[in-house]
Amino acid sequence: MQAERICIIGGGGRQWTIQFLKDLSYNRDTRGSVVLYDIDREAAQNNVAVAERIMALNGATGRFTVKAEENLGSALEGCDLVIISIEPGSTSLRRGDLLLPEEYGILQSVGDTTGPGGIMRARRAIPLFFEFGRAIARHCPNAWVINYTNPMTLCTAALGEGFASIKALGCCHEVFHTQNFLADKVAQWFGAERPDRRAIQIDLTGINHFTFVTAATWQGHDLLEPLRAELSDRRFFEDHTALAQRRLAEERWFDCDQLIALSFLRDFGALGAAGDRHLAEFVPWFLQNDEELHRYGVVRTPYSWRERQAAEKRAKVFDDGELMAGRSDEEGVDIMQALAGGPSLITNINRPNEGQISYLPKGRIVESNGVITKDSIRAIMASDPPLAIRNLVRHASDVQQMTLEAVLSGDDERLFSAFLCDPLMTLSRDRARELFDRMLAACSLQY
Repeated sequence: MQAERICIIGGGGRQWTIQFLKDLSYNRDTRGSVVLYDIDREAAQNNVAVAERIMALNGATGRFTVKAEENLGSALEGCDLVIISIEPGSTSLRRGDLLLPEEYGILQSVGDTTGPGGIMRARRAIPLFFEFGRAIARHCPNAWVINYTNPMTLCTAALGEGFASIKALGCCHEVFHTQNFLADKVAQWFGAERPDRRAIQIDLTGINHFTFVTAATWQGHDLLEPLRAELSDRRFFEDHTALAQRRLAEERWFDCDQLIALSFLRDFGALGAAGDRHLAEFVPWFLQNDEELHRYGVVRTPYSWRERQAAEKRAKVFDDGELMAGRSDEEGVDIMQALAGGPSLITNINRPNEGQISYLPKGRIVESNGVITKDSIRAIMASDPPLAIRNLVRHASDVQQMTLEAVLSGDDERLFSAFLCDPLMTLSRDRARELFDRMLAACSLQY
C-alpha cells in the first residue's frame, strides 16, 4: 500500500484520535504521515507524544510520523485522507442544549443529533463544516474525508455545501452494536460459536441514528423471524425500571438492551439499527418522562457528567496498557485501506442519496450499506421499510433539511420553523419561541 498523508481535524481529541492511531499501528499494511490539527494547539501537541508511544508500544515506529500543525491549510496540504472528529464549540455550550429544554419538560437522552439540542448543535457545527469543505477544496481536493462528528447527517451535508465535489462519508458505529446484538442471538438460537459481527448481513435504510434493518441473515438463516417470535411473548417487554435505576447509580449511561429498537420491529415491522438512546429522540413517545424511558432500561446522560468527562479527558494520562492496539470494532483504517486499493469493504455509510433510499429526495445524506473499493464508494440499494417507518424517517429528514438551509442562509426565523417541526417539540407556540430564543442566546459558538 502506498504511503498516506492523513490529517485529523480535532487531532487533540482523547477518544477518536487515539483509537484511530492505535488502529493505524495495528494494521501492518499502512504507513505514512499523520498531521494533527486542533484549535487547542496544546492538546494536539500532547497527542503527538501519545502517538509516539502508541507506535513504539505496538512495533510501528518508522511506519508513521506524527506531527501537529497550527494552521489548517498547512495541515491539509496534499492529504490523501482527512478525518474530522470535533466538538463544535466547548462542552459548556451543551448546558443550553440539554438543560434549557428540560426546564420546559422536553427530555433528551443524547441531544446531539435531533431534538432542540441537536438543532442548536447543528447551528454551531454547520458553518464550521462548510469552511472545512472550502479548505479541503483548496488544499487537498482529491482527498477522501471521513466525518465522525454529530450531528453526522448535517455535518456531512455541510461539507458538500462548501465543496460540491468533495469525496466525503460519515462513519458511525451505532449499526455495529446492532450487528453485535444479532451475533449474540445467533449463538443463543443456533448453538453456534458467536460469529464476528461482520458475518451478520443486514439490509439497512434510513438516516444517521434513525436507521432500520429490514432483513438480517447469518449463513442463510433469517434472523428477524426468530426475533419476531420472541417479541410475541408479552414478558419480553417487561418493565426494566429496576435495571435503569442501577445504571443511574453506576453511571452506566450508554448501556441498553435494544428494547426500543425491538419495539420498532414489534410496532412498525423494522428493527431499529441504532442505540436506544438515539432512536428514542426521533419520536415523541419514549421521552414523555424519565419513568417511561426507564421502563425500557434506558437512562439519560446528564450534562454534569459530560462536563466532568470533558475535564477528565483533557487531563487524561494514558498507561501503556491503554495504548496497546488490537483489532477494534472501528472501521476508519479499514475504509482508508480499501480506498487505497486494499481489500474491499461492505459497511454502513452516510453519503448523498443517489437513489439507494427510494423514499427520500436525492442529494440528502442518508445511511445505507455501500461497497468501498479503490478510490470508489458505491451505494447499495436498500429495501423499502414499511410505510410507517418511511413516514417517520421522511419527517426527521425534512426537519434536518430545514435546519441545514436555515443555518446556511443565516436565517434564525427559518430555523425556528424547523424547531417547531421537531418530533420532540410538544410546547405551545409561544413557549416554544421562548425556549428557542433562550437556547439561541446560550448556543453561540465559543471556545
